[in-house]
Amino acid sequence: MAMATAHDTPRSTPARWQDFLQLMKPRVMSLVVFTALTGLVCAPGQINPILGVVAILCIAVGAGASGALNMWYDADIDAKMRRTRGRPVPAGKVQGADALALGVVLSLFSVMLMGMALNWFAAGLLAFTIVFYAVVYTMWLKRWTAQNIVIGGLAGALPPVIGWAAATGTAPLNAWLLCAIIFMWTPPHFWALSLYTSEDYAKAGVPMMPVAKGASSTRTQILGYSLALIPICVAPAFTGLGGPIYLGVSALGGLVFLLLAARLYRSKAGEAADPRNDDGLYDVRAGARDARNLFAFSILYLALLFATLLGEHLAGVAPLELL
Repeated sequence: MAMATAHDTPRSTPARWQDFLQLMKPRVMSLVVFTALTGLVCAPGQINPILGVVAILCIAVGAGASGALNMWYDADIDAKMRRTRGRPVPAGKVQGADALALGVVLSLFSVMLMGMALNWFAAGLLAFTIVFYAVVYTMWLKRWTAQNIVIGGLAGALPPVIGWAAATGTAPLNAWLLCAIIFMWTPPHFWALSLYTSEDYAKAGVPMMPVAKGASSTRTQILGYSLALIPICVAPAFTGLGGPIYLGVSALGGLVFLLLAARLYRSKAGEAADPRNDDGLYDVRAGARDARNLFAFSILYLALLFATLLGEHLAGVAPLELL
């Protein structure tokens, strides 16, 4: 009953187009587009530029659809969290029914256009990603298990595979290697964030790792996932996907990532309540700065990895092909 109430929050003013754009999580969408474009460009052969634009448009719209469905369903817990209470549905800017309708329409549009313009394999992957994020993660995993981010991270990891499939109709090992990088990157990235926003998750009843297992266990798991992540990030340099620049960026950046993860492991981040203001994700007190630093660098590291791959392939840099 509480959820229905949250979804039906009275709207104080008419919704603006900016409110509907916010429903689509444009910042998340930009990352999805970037990684999908990398997959599309790294795929062998050439795709018609117009079809390439259509493919990226479909992936962007599909990501926006997922975001709208997520905001519709999560309006009740979003209203309880400092980080999300200003989102359009809990803030009363958009009706829950309108967010649901937008998500469904955009989902159907993006999948059908991908299938008709490119190929149905890529369209199937896109449809799976939308359903996995909106249903499996949002409606089930997020509220049920501390492994929500680990399993649910697959949705955010699939865009480069979809981009590759759009270009070739296939998804070989290197496409799934790009997926694996994002999949393994997601837990340390989000758990670092959750270490200094755990009060929000606890208030909303979301079993994020620090809430369910404690800060110490979370820091240990962040270090473990970081140790597993870096070899995967370096691997494209040995499979014919990345070149010498990528090898240097992935190795040096990976070293910094591990140092920050080790420093976080030795810290007390997440052990005490964080009385920060509402000024943003980076406004944290001294005890949480190690978590904030890893969270911030994780974004930079992933961006550098995919930007380097994209740049090498656009510039025609020969891969190392060491294996």
